[in-house]
Amino acid sequence: MSYALRGALVVDGSGSAARRADVVIEGGRIASVGESPGVRSGVEEVDLSGLVLAPGFIDIHTHYDAQVLWDPELTPSCWHGVTTVAMGNCGFGIAPTRPEHRSTIARTLENVEGMSAEALEAGIPWGFETFPEYLDTLDGIPKRINVGAFIGHTPLRLYVMGDDAIERAATDDEVDDMRRAVLEAMAAGALGFATSRSPTHAGAGGRPVPSRLAEVEEVFRIADALRQAGKGVVQVTPGPGLFLDEFASLSTELGLPVTWTALLTGFGARGTATALAERTAALGGEVWPQIACRPLVMQVALEDPFPIAMLPSMKEVLAVPRGERAGVYADQAWRERARPEVSKAWATRWSKMSIEETGRHHALRGRTVAELAEERGVEPFDVLVDLSLEDDLRTRFQVVLLNDDEVEVAELLQDKRTVLGLSDAGAHASQLCDACFSTHLLGYWSRERGTLPLEEAVWRLTGHPAQVFRLEGRGLVREGYAADLVAFDAEKVGTTEARRTWDLPAGADRLVVDSLGIEHVWVGGVATRADGMDVEDARPGRLLRR
Repeated sequence: MSYALRGALVVDGSGSAARRADVVIEGGRIASVGESPGVRSGVEEVDLSGLVLAPGFIDIHTHYDAQVLWDPELTPSCWHGVTTVAMGNCGFGIAPTRPEHRSTIARTLENVEGMSAEALEAGIPWGFETFPEYLDTLDGIPKRINVGAFIGHTPLRLYVMGDDAIERAATDDEVDDMRRAVLEAMAAGALGFATSRSPTHAGAGGRPVPSRLAEVEEVFRIADALRQAGKGVVQVTPGPGLFLDEFASLSTELGLPVTWTALLTGFGARGTATALAERTAALGGEVWPQIACRPLVMQVALEDPFPIAMLPSMKEVLAVPRGERAGVYADQAWRERARPEVSKAWATRWSKMSIEETGRHHALRGRTVAELAEERGVEPFDVLVDLSLEDDLRTRFQVVLLNDDEVEVAELLQDKRTVLGLSDAGAHASQLCDACFSTHLLGYWSRERGTLPLEEAVWRLTGHPAQVFRLEGRGLVREGYAADLVAFDAEKVGTTEARRTWDLPAGADRLVVDSLGIEHVWVGGVATRADGMDVEDARPGRLLRR
């Protein structure tokens, strides 16, 4: 189908000034930008008067690796003008995976990314084992939007080392095997290689995820496969021995971009995050800290205690199935061990933690844990545990974790040495929904706050991530580029409040957020949204092979 998109204010994704122009789509690509001819046979005229026309938004940090297999619509990202997503971040994914490790992968994703293991086991059709086979599976699925995938260090280690992956360092031969698998993945079209050394990443049974057992030399040797392939991006969640100095060295050695997750406010005094951005840039190489435009707000239930689960005492909780975790919380000996640790780590957050959803404590909704602890004369930790036990661990506490210093977030958004990411779409689905980051950026930070001019906000969502991730032919409204486009009402664009649905496999729940003001979307020149409504069964998305 060919389209002539008329009357819009075109913001082309480069950061250049907006201008009135017509855009013609032919054969899935942008044929012209400017004044187009009059009505022609076979060309559908679309009046976009009053709307902004921009490139489709690009989300570089998602965890849709499993969800895409049962939800090829890739909701809710597709509702928010996102036309391309990158999956496999933080070194997690579902390929390569041998049959005997499928349950381990599900339990790892359950603990570290807040996914329902039951949903994963019910929803993943395991017709693949290697990473190239996984990409072929993705290629064969009719999708609403475009997807690309990193090969993740955690499944890669399990694939090569078996259960030893969570016990020890790899031998030279094992590293060589992993490196060969990454070369095969790159030849098949992987976006790059992703890993994590974060001490907060605990997987199946509360054990460290396999990538955390890797020596830094292993990371460098595996990532060198990208240099040999001459393409790709390395994505890292940092940890001991693998941070800014190593990122700069890695990027310089590979001659390729390295991006790390995540640069958020709240890890220290105001200015800490901006100072890290400064230091990252000063060390050299092409290293991109990923930032977020939304405060990190999660709903925490002790049935699935992430992110409290990051603490050592909580590993005992993660080590048992969900149905048995109440017994751990009720054990007084465990509480005596856990109380001082949790109380210290969460001392500044109890006043930011309130009761959000509950089956029993309806009169307490909106009250903070700190308030209730003061009234009852007990520790906030005991309020958290007691209320949860009284409600069969169903009470959800909403907590503001990080990135709520709007002054410093604004500084990070204006710092062009950072790249916007970290929606985490597809992960922590029952706890948060930041897949709406694009409409939040446009509605809040651009229109309401005026922190970013519209042109720069669109660049943050389009041209810039395409540049960093080397997504050639995408991210700009330019002749010859892929016709991934979004038309939105700049005066209305934004988000609704989150709502809970039970639409995952096995009836698992998640939070979703609807968009406001996203009127039209085209993916590869095919309309997937028109007049504010999704076009039914429109699935023109492609697997983006590097």
